[in-house]
Amino acid sequence: MKIAIIGATGFVGSAILNELANRNHEITAIARNPKETSTAKWIAADIFNVDALAEVLKGNDVVINAYNPGWNNPNIYDDFLVGSKSIQEAVKKSGVKRFITIGGGGSLFVAPNLQAVDTPDFPKEFYAGATAARDYLNIIKEEKDLDWAFFSPAFEMHAGTTTGRTGKYRLGLENPVFNDEQRSILSVEDLAVVIADETETPKHHQVRFTAGY
Repeated sequence: MKIAIIGATGFVGSAILNELANRNHEITAIARNPKETSTAKWIAADIFNVDALAEVLKGNDVVINAYNPGWNNPNIYDDFLVGSKSIQEAVKKSGVKRFITIGGGGSLFVAPNLQAVDTPDFPKEFYAGATAARDYLNIIKEEKDLDWAFFSPAFEMHAGTTTGRTGKYRLGLENPVFNDEQRSILSVEDLAVVIADETETPKHHQVRFTAGY
């Protein structure tokens, strides 16, 4: 398959790139500061330039969006929301129909009508980014033309909690996937497995989904 990955140098994007490259797909890796590797064709692109990004995306079977403006970015809310909408518009203009975007876990429901981001214990340092991802989820839910899927990672997926690649996971939709210890956890390597599997064998269409052990 021909696959474009936006945000390919990031924590999540690079893991997805590695997984798909190991499965021998033809990858276009898009980043602000592209690398030079043999696993992908690297392209520097401005995600806020819809027309230019659409040209880069043309001809691919799937676009995977792992864009993140940076958790320490003081403008993360606006940058995430504006950037995500720009990417969505570029995908539509490119003619690519299948679009998988990585959001946040804060919008997962931990109780009826209660999302994780609205609980008292939600980490304040992640609040702005998580709120932006939730607001974007509500925006993309209105998208009728693209065959989109929105992935919410497990709550524990940051560096230091990863367990490497097991290739095993369980899927969910609106609620976190908890293990026997009531932890919502998935390594970034296994997140990449989830996204690669979804890319190769689509199961989620115009819906949000999640995964965990």
